[in-house]
Amino acid sequence: MDDNQFRNTMGKFATGVTVVLTGVNGEVHGMTVNAFMSVSLNPKLVTISIGENARFLNKIKSSKVFSVNILASDQEEYSRVFSGKLKDDFQIEFDYLDEKPVLPGALAQITCEVVAEHAEGDHILFIGKVTDIHVEEKTPLIFYGGKYHSLADK
Repeated sequence: MDDNQFRNTMGKFATGVTVVLTGVNGEVHGMTVNAFMSVSLNPKLVTISIGENARFLNKIKSSKVFSVNILASDQEEYSRVFSGKLKDDFQIEFDYLDEKPVLPGALAQITCEVVAEHAEGDHILFIGKVTDIHVEEKTPLIFYGGKYHSLADK
């Protein structure tokens, strides 16, 4: 199988959309990530997967903390900004939870401390111990087949 076939097949798995943020030297850095999952209830752990060539990788390795922001259906623009698809001078006023940057209005904000890193293939898996959460009752942004959707889509 070739890379495109594999990528298209994996795109058949509908996921939520997250933006992972971290702060380094007073600056906020972020990346759109759909490779996110919960790992454990006790202790409360989550995993994110970051490509080894991503500029964001060294930021999270340096800070050892991150937030996962689960995007609401009206936040597609955030996903495009942090995936590099929207280059306009988009200004974001970040909120903070547990002294970590988070996106305002996200469906959920999850703050974490890195407790482990695992190199697997061309990605690094970061295991994060959850330090705080904030949740809103909103409809999630969904990614399927290379396109954004919401639960109301038909």
